[in-house]
Amino acid sequence: QVQLVESGGGLVQAGGSLRLSCAASGSFFGVTAMGWYRQAPGKQRELVATISSGGNTNYADSVKGRFTISRDNGKKTVYLQMNSLKPEDTAVYYCNTVVITSTTIPIPIGSWGKGTLVTVSS
Repeated sequence: QVQLVESGGGLVQAGGSLRLSCAASGSFFGVTAMGWYRQAPGKQRELVATISSGGNTNYADSVKGRFTISRDNGKKTVYLQMNSLKPEDTAVYYCNTVVITSTTIPIPIGSWGKGTLVTVSS
């Protein structure tokens, strides 16, 4: 089973940038789709972005044009570049392996890690 460790969170002012990393173990990383999720205080976890094994990307409307998901299969790492951050982006960010289908929203199938906290001050 793939194990995932998120890093790169921190405190940043509105308008700033952060790059999150998600390091994966296991031999199947290169053939799995990956997703970044976030959970703000008092809210449900939500999908932020996905990237297929072939590099196709999709984003939540709230982050389109500001966030970029990418992956380095050689390093078994998926990244989330976050620009023009807003206070409403404050959340714990998680990555997970996902199953992407044409009929459902992406389905997270791995174990959740501890996440990395992003705090955006106004």
